[in-house]
Amino acid sequence: MQLVDAVQAVRRLLGDKVQTSTSYLLRQHQPGDLGWIVHRQAILYAEEYGWDGTYEALAGEIVAQFIKNYDPNRERCWIAEKDGERVGGAFVAKVSDDIAQLRLLHVESQARGLGIGKRLVEECVRFARQAGYQKMTLWTQSNLYAARHIYKQSGFQVVREQQHHSFGKDLTAETWELNLRQPG
Repeated sequence: MQLVDAVQAVRRLLGDKVQTSTSYLLRQHQPGDLGWIVHRQAILYAEEYGWDGTYEALAGEIVAQFIKNYDPNRERCWIAEKDGERVGGAFVAKVSDDIAQLRLLHVESQARGLGIGKRLVEECVRFARQAGYQKMTLWTQSNLYAARHIYKQSGFQVVREQQHHSFGKDLTAETWELNLRQPG
């Protein structure tokens, strides 16, 4: 047990994994993780909301742009693991020198209620502040209640709403923003 604790401490110090007070870990992305995010989000949103394959295409485009333009000083992806399995993820992408965007937050259904979504958003906000961004934005849908609750708790505010037909459904898109100059 001491060896396990020591290895986890070294990983935390090296930034490989971040130990939390619950039974999950956050770590930076590795090869295969971003494809997993697209795969799992496409399945989850189809099962939970009836969205069609056009959502998978959008998620794939977002991930492709992140990988092609990845700047480790200004962008970051976190993967949540529980019992050695990936159970969630989120990332920060650069929009401009002053604006970061929170992208593709999700938590697997079996891991919900553990605070993973909140912790992922907190990590994204913390990183964006440290990277020197002035503002963070995100785009979501009004029917994603759990995510919207996390965003509101984290200080984000809705700044724009727009009706649209996407992913095979009539939806209301929301743009949320957070001023990063305010203490968090």
